[in-house]
Formats: sequence, structure tokens, C-alpha cells
Amino acid sequence: MSDIEGVRSFLAQEAGLVTVSTIQADGRVLSNVANCGVLDHPLTGATCVAFVSAGGAARLRHIRRGSEVTIAIRRGWAWRSVTGPADLIGPDDLLDGIDTEALRLLLRSVFEAAGGTHEDYDEYDRVMAGERRVAVLVAPDRILGRY
Repeated sequence: MSDIEGVRSFLAQEAGLVTVSTIQADGRVLSNVANCGVLDHPLTGATCVAFVSAGGAARLRHIRRGSEVTIAIRRGWAWRSVTGPADLIGPDDLLDGIDTEALRLLLRSVFEAAGGTHEDYDEYDRVMAGERRVAVLVAPDRILGRY
């Protein structure tokens, strides 16, 4: 099993929060929580760790400035961390090959990869668009852990 497949299996053990850390402009670490999952990048096909972020989140400014992202996952006494650069795909960060329809479907895919389900995806889509939600796709350059 590759390291990223180990991360996928580890995340699937429960649908819980992970810690997401970025570096602020002054060098301090900013950490917050999110739900994340593993999926293939919609443009490159590379397997990545992804989560959905509110459009106005400070971590998005850090990533746009060049901060790498570290995602720390804990399950009991075991843990994994994934660190790497991130691509942002959102209403203010549309990449070539991603239009608003592809973004809508990507946000659903990230949500589902993180273990999410929804009874009304039309409502989910409206909320994601209204909050200008962004898919954050982290390339797993470094994976560490205590299994």
C-alpha cells in the first residue's frame, strides 16, 4: 500500500476533524480544523488530500502567498501528517479546465471523500456557492506518522 493509500485508509476509520496548518505572513503557524478526504486531482489526476474551505478563510490567503499546508490526522494514539503545496479551486481561483459546473461537482466530490453525505445536494450547492467555498487540494510531498 502506498503512503497516500495508507492515509486514505486512516481517514476512513472515522469521519472526524483533522488539524490544518499554514504559515502566516509573519512566520507564525495558523492551525484550524476541517474534514478531509483523499481523491484524484481533477486536472492532474495525482492523488491528493483535499478539504473544502470557506471563501474568506485566512488559510486561503496563506496558500495564495505560497504557504504549504500540513494536515494532521489522529485516530486514537496513531497519527499521520501530510505536508505539501496546495492548489485552490474556487470561484476566485478557477483553474484552466475548471468552470463553475466542474467546481460544483468538485466541491461535492471533496465533501463525499471526507465522509460527508447530504439529503439535498441542490441546497448544498447553493450554500457552497453563497459562501464562495474553495476546494483545497494538497499534494502529499511528505507523509509522516506513527501507526
